[in-house]
Amino acid sequence: MIVDLRTYTMFPGRLNAFLELYEKEGLPIQQRYLGNLLGYFVTETGTLNQVVHLWGYESAADREQRRSAMEQDPEWIAYRRKSGEAGNVQHQENKLLRSAPFSPL
Repeated sequence: MIVDLRTYTMFPGRLNAFLELYEKEGLPIQQRYLGNLLGYFVTETGTLNQVVHLWGYESAADREQRRSAMEQDPEWIAYRRKSGEAGNVQHQENKLLRSAPFSPL
């Protein structure tokens, strides 16, 4: 298994607007294509105004296939446009993580 760890830093005061739009429009699309949401979090300490989410995949090829299919969906394209126009996200960081041999995942 690999885990796609994504961290989005929002402009101050925009976190709730991002979460509301994502829950209503983005999440249903991602769940349809990506499937294995391991967790979705907001920061309480450290760097604030961040959303951290983790998606599990069988392999890098599985991730690529699922994300490619999603990127072609007109609903996803419309959501991304709407989300970008809202101006919530200041910075995005993605990491692909590989499980250590003793990891429970």
